[in-house]
Parts: sequence; C-alpha cells; structure tokens
Amino acid sequence: MSDAYQSATYGDFGFGFGDRSAVVVVDFQKAFTEAKYPLGGFEHIHKAVEETAMLLEVARSKNIPVASCYSGYDSDKDMPYWKIGAVREQFFLDHPGMELDSRIYNPKYDFAFSKPAPSIFFNTPLVTFLTKQQIDTVIVTGCTTSGCVRASVIDSFSWGYRTIVPESCVGDAEEGPHNDNLRDVGRRYADVVTRLEVENHLKKNN
Repeated sequence: MSDAYQSATYGDFGFGFGDRSAVVVVDFQKAFTEAKYPLGGFEHIHKAVEETAMLLEVARSKNIPVASCYSGYDSDKDMPYWKIGAVREQFFLDHPGMELDSRIYNPKYDFAFSKPAPSIFFNTPLVTFLTKQQIDTVIVTGCTTSGCVRASVIDSFSWGYRTIVPESCVGDAEEGPHNDNLRDVGRRYADVVTRLEVENHLKKNN
C-alpha cells in the first residue's frame, strides 16, 4: 500500500545525534507508575519505566545530564482545563502520586521539577538547564506517548534541538495511540530509534 506521507517527502531526513545529549523523563511519577492510582494501571507504561531505567543507568555512567518532571499543581486555580478526572482530583503537589518513581529518579544526580502543562518545556527551567549544559540533542522518554511525550517532542523540535525518541522508553494507555503518534512525530519532528541504539551512541561518544 502506498504511503501518501512518504510520497509527499515526509520523513526524508534523519538528523541523528549531535555533540552533546541529555535525557528528559516526562511524568514517570507514581500517579502513572503505581497501579493503586487511577492512571497507574497501564502495563505499556510500566514496561516503559523499566526500559527507561536501563537507559538512565547507561546515561548516568557516561555523565549525560538527566532532567525529570512531574505534573502537579498548587490548587485548581493554577490547573489548566484538564478533561481527565484523575488529574483534576489528585494532581496536586501534596499528593503522594506526584512523587517520581524511584526506578527512574536519582535525587543526587537528576534535575527534577514540576510542570504545569503537557510539555516538559512549557514554563519550566528546562531550557536554561540544557543551555548551561551546552546540549544540542534531547532524548525524550516518559508518558504518555500521545499526550505529554508528544507535546515535549514538538517543543524540543521547536526549540531547535535534535530530538530522539527511544521507542520502548515511552508508553501509553494503549499501543495503538503509542504507535500512531510515534509514526507521526517520526516523519515530522524526531528520530524514533531503539533503546539499544541510544545506549550504543552514548557508550561510544561520551
């Protein structure tokens, strides 16, 4: 079957890694990674946490900067108009679901912060952090692929970073939206690769 996007030159270029990479981890907070919470029961996301933990072990061993975020609000006054009931009811900074999952978070190494919107870049200190580290390549991990990960990929692209998505290190409620969104950002904004490809690059070039 012909691909209309391919024939229209979508995905013609892949830009790969630059000179200095960082890993960003989007919303691997307990609200998404522990089954006792309404949004924490998705096996696809649980697998992505495990895959990301392996990638981060390599990244930290090579002194690659790591930034992790969680979604949380002081009150409903500063919360956007989320249509997700669990977010509106629980995503407040004093809720235990805001805690980052210990499998992916190293408080002695990682730069961590809350974010107010889907993208890890929106109204956060991330760009300042990346600029100080002289980063030109952003490796995006986290959840969910069709929501906050996609928004983060687009903003990474928009800020001018080479953007890499290790497919197994992002997760969603269902694999259909995960695959659809990776296919789409892969032909527009980012290089979608395997975790092992990222790890091999970091081992050889850092």
